[in-house]
Amino acid sequence: MKKIIVLLAAALGLCVAASAQETLNLDYHHPVLEDYFAPVSAAPATPDAKGFIRRWTLLEPIAKPEIRSNTLFTDDWLNTEFAKVYFEGQNEMVPKDGQKVKLDKKTKLTWHSYDSKRYNVKLYRFATGLGLHPTEGLFLAFTVVNAPEDMTVRMAVGSNSGSKWWVNGEEALLLSGDRRMVVDDCVSRKITLKAGKNIIRGAVINGPGMSDFCVRFFGEDGKPVTNLTVTNQ
Repeated sequence: MKKIIVLLAAALGLCVAASAQETLNLDYHHPVLEDYFAPVSAAPATPDAKGFIRRWTLLEPIAKPEIRSNTLFTDDWLNTEFAKVYFEGQNEMVPKDGQKVKLDKKTKLTWHSYDSKRYNVKLYRFATGLGLHPTEGLFLAFTVVNAPEDMTVRMAVGSNSGSKWWVNGEEALLLSGDRRMVVDDCVSRKITLKAGKNIIRGAVINGPGMSDFCVRFFGEDGKPVTNLTVTNQ
């Protein structure tokens, strides 16, 4: 009789555990694109209260299957990679949401405009949200910041992993090495945001693992610049 009771108790325990596990699985929320990004509105955006720029037009990742380790990311290697041109007009175009570019006869990629719901733009989640491979890839980012007057600023960037950033066609920052995304990880020399439109381009490359970035500007007073508007055109 005792043996029967023990077996029944064990079976009941298994049922309870299975039920709890089933509930846990039902409650689990797999991250989706909408958790991290919102569609761009017609109105211009502004940096958030801490100065981070959240409106970006992002290109679907360019596959780089040769990257098996982020230890590759030396200054020389990154400069060579970031100098490559993958499609016509890469460094001149003002991409529009939904616009496609052709890498080769078989490969077309699409630009997507989003407002990031977080200060750091989650490239890994951008890719998985579109059903794309999120690692071993190169991400291109584009935005336009509109300044009310000529402004002397410094650009501050954090990225996972290596990245390069340009303001109005001039290189502002190179972040090399195998790095995690750290706020204000690298800060540029003094640069000028001219009155009106300023074009910001970025390239972020990563091997295995997560990938994201954050960008803001600091004024001569050492405070984040927030009196900008951010558009895509």
